[in-house]
Amino acid sequence: MTNFDLAILPGDGIGPEVVSASLAVLHVVESHLREVRFTCNELSVGAGEYLKNGDPLPASTLERVKQADAILLGAMGLPSVRWPNGVEMTPQIDIREKLDLFNGVRPIKLYHESHSPLKGYGGTGHPIDFVIIRENCEGLFTERLTPRPPGRDFETDTMKITRDGAERVCREAFKLARTRRKHCTLVDKANVLPSMAFFRKIFDEVATEFPDVQTDRVYVDAMALFLVQRPHTFDVMVTENMFGDILSDLAAGIVGGMGMAPSADLGPKYGLFQPSHGTAPGIAGQNIANPIATVLSVAMMLDWLGHAETKRGARMIEVAVTKVLADPANRTADLGGGIGTKAMAQLIIDALA
Repeated sequence: MTNFDLAILPGDGIGPEVVSASLAVLHVVESHLREVRFTCNELSVGAGEYLKNGDPLPASTLERVKQADAILLGAMGLPSVRWPNGVEMTPQIDIREKLDLFNGVRPIKLYHESHSPLKGYGGTGHPIDFVIIRENCEGLFTERLTPRPPGRDFETDTMKITRDGAERVCREAFKLARTRRKHCTLVDKANVLPSMAFFRKIFDEVATEFPDVQTDRVYVDAMALFLVQRPHTFDVMVTENMFGDILSDLAAGIVGGMGMAPSADLGPKYGLFQPSHGTAPGIAGQNIANPIATVLSVAMMLDWLGHAETKRGARMIEVAVTKVLADPANRTADLGGGIGTKAMAQLIIDALA
């Protein structure tokens, strides 16, 4: 018997609801797997933890997270809970940086044509199925925690691109593209920013290691246009931290919204899995949040664990979600329907059976 230790970080807002629904799905999948079990250890992290104990990411909790085989996170932060400098608490970003989770994997897939605001996609139209690879540990986020001199009448943020950082994230993007449609797109702003010209140089160097993968290069502003005009033409794209943050939300919007967007933050040793959405405190506790992004993040986690049975479990979830969403009546509030969080999880559980 193989037992996997999972660190569960429900977090704030709708995080606990979508995590609870997703764990219900996971436990049913577990019952179908041979010689594999999961031990789930819930840990308190986020704005709520700060309000209780004065630290959104206690050192003891981080050490416990490091001992886990994988991490499942709901959502963290609340708009009303901020540091003295005015920014929100973002322990999820702290975790990425402390665990070196440099590889942000953001799959974007349209499951039904009724979910998209774009015409002609899904059904018999063009499929939308691509992945954004976001560099998670540098870029424009590099100096977010750097102390600033008081009293000055300006502020700056530095976009830092290192050779090591660019090489490893580009290499991961090419490796993923090789398993898909063998097409990798760099998204940058190399016509204006020297840091982005450097990123492009590294991308071009890494591309020579993957001669079987087709490449192209698109400026970030143009990509915002193309994701609306022709999203079906993209396979894997790789980009800087902030650009990836913005484009991930735009991309989620064309397949139904943030509740349809799973993600993984991966590093050399650790893997964290979470929905791409935030805490949505306005709908917290109302049983209307869409759990699909979290359920699909669980599938990504099972695949990443690498065991033959967990990988089979990942496929089971993907098939069940696809089956449920094939019926346009199965829609949560964000998709224009009336199915609640728990009811959607139950539909997926029923499909697993």
